[in-house]
Amino acid sequence: MITLDWKIGFEIELLAPAGSSRQDLAEAIATAQGGQVHRFFHPQSEPSKVPGKPVFHNLTLGFEILDPQQRMIAQCVDDLTLQKDLKRQAKPQAGWYRIVSDDERLLRLIARQTDAKAPLETVMDPIGELFGTVPEPGPGGMRRVNDQSGASVAIAAPLPGERERPCELITAPLETDHEHQLETLLSLARHLKFTAPVEGATHLHFEATPLQSAPSIANLVNLLWRYGAILKTLMGTNPNCRRLGPWPETLLTTVNQPEFRQLPWPTVQQQLHRLKLTKYCDFNLVNCINALPHKNTIEVRILPVWLETAPILQAASLFTAVLHLATQGEAIAPGPPEKFTRANVQALLQQLQLDPAQVDLWLQRVPQGKARKKGFQ
Repeated sequence: MITLDWKIGFEIELLAPAGSSRQDLAEAIATAQGGQVHRFFHPQSEPSKVPGKPVFHNLTLGFEILDPQQRMIAQCVDDLTLQKDLKRQAKPQAGWYRIVSDDERLLRLIARQTDAKAPLETVMDPIGELFGTVPEPGPGGMRRVNDQSGASVAIAAPLPGERERPCELITAPLETDHEHQLETLLSLARHLKFTAPVEGATHLHFEATPLQSAPSIANLVNLLWRYGAILKTLMGTNPNCRRLGPWPETLLTTVNQPEFRQLPWPTVQQQLHRLKLTKYCDFNLVNCINALPHKNTIEVRILPVWLETAPILQAASLFTAVLHLATQGEAIAPGPPEKFTRANVQALLQQLQLDPAQVDLWLQRVPQGKARKKGFQ
């Protein structure tokens, strides 16, 4: 049994079997927990091929599971990066749709003014009324809303083929009993024959409050800059996973400026905010820098999909130790990225407060002799 002493939210990207959907997993969890399923709009974005509109923003159908006290247990939502497993030409499933716009501010407004339980045929009616127009029917059953000048506001359209199958399983933040709570959810996914998508990943969201000081964030950046490639190899990061990559060097330069460690946290936030970091990288600091009230986290994005609880908790334990090391009083100096060798892995593990069994576990992933990349499978 692995005991964790950090508040962590788990996001595990799954794929429902053909003919099933993420709603089926949500309903199974609700039944097992004596709860209920709440259908809601989940915001996402994707690159656009339309000239002059680089990004399309989406509201897709998500399913939140609430316990009898109306507290969130988990969510089952779409993830637009999961594509290779799907038959794009498959006929849209009845009742499944999305809402698309080129302005995410409009989609936030639409999410507040519409009912995700409404059918495609009527869901946009409140938005037409808001803009003083009537939704216009279009090809394939879509419904378009324009404003009174004829400018497009948003389009509701049937969901493309098999897009009901991707399922990002998002847990509530777990403070205690991580193993039991996570296994309760994953055992149902396995029972329903959910699998790991080709592009799938697991994300860990660690509560960021203990890291929100200049010394701690500088230590964390220096640690992950130096050992990030080693950690990716130990984890067996999925090479098909999208939206990963290193931080810009400007982040390393900024946190190692003279006097940076003496700055108050609000000033640190201002300096890091100016770097315009993205969440689409190996280690996401954006939520921490912005201190989002409902998602103040540091996100580790390099884990592959595991449908078993043990490897997820082993990885979470390792990264918890990294975070603890970053919060210690002693300054951790910067260094160039280390290559994946047994000596370098040992150097990292020796700095972490791991028990001998955990150290042995990770060293078993490192081949003796000449190093070669070998993931945790």
